[in-house]
Amino acid sequence: MRDLWRCMEKGEWDNHTSPVDFILLGMGNVPSLQTPFFLLSLIIYLVTMAANILIVLLVAADRHLHTPMYFFLGNLSSLETCYSSTILSWLLASFLTGDRTISAHSCMAQFYFFGYFLVSECYLLAMMSYDQYLAICQPLLYASLMTWKVSLQLAAASWLVGFFTSMVVTSFVSRLRFCGLKVIDHFFCDFTPLLEVACSDTNAARLVTFTLAVFNLVLPFLSNLASYVCIIAAILRIPSSVGRQKAFSTCSSQVIIVTVFYGTLIIVYLMPRTPLLRQLNKAFSFFYTVLTPLVNPLIYSLWNREVREALRKALRKALACTQSSC
Repeated sequence: MRDLWRCMEKGEWDNHTSPVDFILLGMGNVPSLQTPFFLLSLIIYLVTMAANILIVLLVAADRHLHTPMYFFLGNLSSLETCYSSTILSWLLASFLTGDRTISAHSCMAQFYFFGYFLVSECYLLAMMSYDQYLAICQPLLYASLMTWKVSLQLAAASWLVGFFTSMVVTSFVSRLRFCGLKVIDHFFCDFTPLLEVACSDTNAARLVTFTLAVFNLVLPFLSNLASYVCIIAAILRIPSSVGRQKAFSTCSSQVIIVTVFYGTLIIVYLMPRTPLLRQLNKAFSFFYTVLTPLVNPLIYSLWNREVREALRKALRKALACTQSSC
């Protein structure tokens, strides 16, 4: 990395760097912090993958979890598994090898799949909050409104909107011309850092992406907000203080996660790029790319009584199978 920085200062490429490669600076160039960053990233990645895969398996295996709510949770965990692998797998590899270069095709692929899973998660979280709203505020109509057909259509719509949105944005970004030192001051190929190293006109890409971001970030966020406002209003009408406290403990955690997730996204992709926001860009990105996939399974699933019961049943079955040499 010292050679890389000397190369940057001189305005030259490293001998091992192809002109079509990008260089991702990652988490910085402090050698003493590389090992702690690697260990932290590895632990987060392993816990995220284990927790989300566990939830997918539980939802698929336990018939008591075959409901629209847990169907959405299974979709969220599947999405988080792909989401984390898109970012953290390359980051871990770069820590191990010390190679910060990424080919143009790999960079565009990472950018596409990151956008795909990100937009899909924005809509899926909105669908989940709507499901909770119906269950709490419209319990008598829930069964007729949230049928399996409707839940399948809502989940499919979330994945499809992410697929086509990311395809449009990636097509605009891939047409840009990149020249000179393609050094991206980030730990993955993201929209704004990529545009900062482009040497062709980026106005069309910025306009299209901003328009899509308004629809795909602000509208799902407002939908989440409206659902949780109605849910909180319903909780306040619960006569029992114990019941209110229990409902608030679950709802408040979800509201905090949703607010942090959408809030950091709106700051990064919709707010003007001031010098302060430019410096904080990595920190904000860390919230929605790394921390959200880690805490979502804990907040939405593993604290849930039915999921914990399904986990206990699965562990008992596995233990019994082991003892009987199944």
